[in-house]
Amino acid sequence: MSLLGCGATGAPAEPSIVFTRVPPKGDGSADKLEPIEGRVTGAAPENKVVLFALSGVWWVQPLAEQPFTTIQTDSTWKSLTHPGTAYAALLVDARYNPPLTVKTLPGQGGAVVAEAITEGSPAPRPKTVQFSGYQWETRQEASDHGSYRNLFSPANAWTDAAGMLHLRVSRQGHDWVASEVRLTRTLGYGSYRFVVRDASYLEPAAVFGMFTLDDSGPSREMDIELSRWGEPEDKSAQFVIQPYVVPANTVRFESPPGLSTYCMDWGQGHVAFRSARGNVPCRRSEAVAEHIFTSGVPDSGNEKVHMNVYVYNNKRHPLEHEFEAVVERFEFLP
Repeated sequence: MSLLGCGATGAPAEPSIVFTRVPPKGDGSADKLEPIEGRVTGAAPENKVVLFALSGVWWVQPLAEQPFTTIQTDSTWKSLTHPGTAYAALLVDARYNPPLTVKTLPGQGGAVVAEAITEGSPAPRPKTVQFSGYQWETRQEASDHGSYRNLFSPANAWTDAAGMLHLRVSRQGHDWVASEVRLTRTLGYGSYRFVVRDASYLEPAAVFGMFTLDDSGPSREMDIELSRWGEPEDKSAQFVIQPYVVPANTVRFESPPGLSTYCMDWGQGHVAFRSARGNVPCRRSEAVAEHIFTSGVPDSGNEKVHMNVYVYNNKRHPLEHEFEAVVERFEFLP
């Protein structure tokens, strides 16, 4: 009697890779990060995962300088990705050299051991808050604001009984959880006014921003930012038109203590920023700081007003405590 079949094992399983958590479908954005997870079978010890998100072309994720995702001992993998209309996970060997972008994915074979591609999941309906007569969406996805992976929670943005907007950074385990709101519609050229409770107490690594941003095209980002960027001796605020790496695009100043008004008066080819003490009109008040930009000013498009608080990554002076910013009023005049 032949016993060759007793206890025999079949051929090793073909290597494969699958998704177990897929981010929502979205337009590409350098500002947003979403969790993405999966599992492999039959992988060799030297294999790694390379992720891509589709936004016009396939972009390696999460960063060009961080293209490989490690496979854990339980055969799972997890990472972050910027949004896309679809997502791809490649199981690769040591020969694979990830490009920044590709028009077409390589497919299985050679250095690519296995491949999985999926569309993004349906985007969740954003939670909203009502503030100053406007509807604002609360942010849920993570971000690499300030060279630090800030998590965001809708629970950290709310209005109180007096109608004031609170934006909070809280501690969750070892992570900081930030908050952000954005208007649900575009306002365009005009005068933007923010009345803000005392923010002079903020730690150097804390950031409070009021800005415009266009997620669908050129950023059209213009900022009023209250932060010392982790350096206690630096001035506490700045007016910015992006990109900030152009020296003429940033004007630093010392924000006043107590209740303050911050204004941005935007027209075609120019934008005037102003800071003043108290709850005062934009154009009829004594300025603490003011500056007019006439070069590099974006045209109006699909930008929306955002307000956020988050943590700046400064290893010498890291954030130590939770904090919040309070905005008494937002006003827009065309």
